Amino acid sequence: MAKQSGLGDRLFVAGYNLSGDIGSLGRIGGGPTPGDVTGIDKSAYERLGLKRDGSIEFSAFFNKSAGQVHPRLSALPTSDVILTYCRGTTLGNPAAALVAKQANYDGTRDAEGNLTFAVQALANGFGLEWGRQGTAGIRTDTGATNGSSIDDGAASSFGLQAYLHVFAFTGTSVTVKIQESSDNGSVDPWADVVGGAFTAATGITSQRIATASNLAVERYLRVVTTGTFSDAQFHVLIVRNTTSVVF
Repeated sequence: MAKQSGLGDRLFVAGYNLSGDIGSLGRIGGGPTPGDVTGIDKSAYERLGLKRDGSIEFSAFFNKSAGQVHPRLSALPTSDVILTYCRGTTLGNPAAALVAKQANYDGTRDAEGNLTFAVQALANGFGLEWGRQGTAGIRTDTGATNGSSIDDGAASSFGLQAYLHVFAFTGTSVTVKIQESSDNGSVDPWADVVGGAFTAATGITSQRIATASNLAVERYLRVVTTGTFSDAQFHVLIVRNTTSVVF
């Protein structure tokens, strides 16, 4: 694949699309925290990978409109928030997600009059996770729908995690779930991934789910919806594990 820019990216926070108010992202990072275990007989550092960590840091423009940056972030919630960064909005494109604590909302007003806010979201419990978008950006379903599939090239044996943001909803409830097939439904019928269904949503929400860590997952995956509703606007990120993971 050719090199890409970061044009057309998105940032979702706890079921809200704040992309239009985000000026830049300073860090989308994670991985194990390095532990220094250097012996006195060494001339270079020795390190072990310790606890998983991660953060998403960004700069936001001031916007006090309902559902936008200021009313969403200025409250500095003490509970966990889910953030998802999307590299473009094409089905299957890379994206990263984080269950985090919002650490700050620090404003700066420069000499030209620009009012911006620095925000740091620090991982809580799971670390930063990269995966593929199971929906093409924000998907809108007006009833039960079988989405288009993504091809991961091969089956795997270590389960998956998934992240959901529901941005708008009209109806009784919607259940968003992940299905799998070995051949894109040609001969092998689509079936629900065990543990791959989100809790039914009745409004704006965000969730993280995880299957068993030793679950076999087929090559093709798709996102489907069921329930009673006339409008559900949502995004799903799927993180397929290619090796054994522990949280």
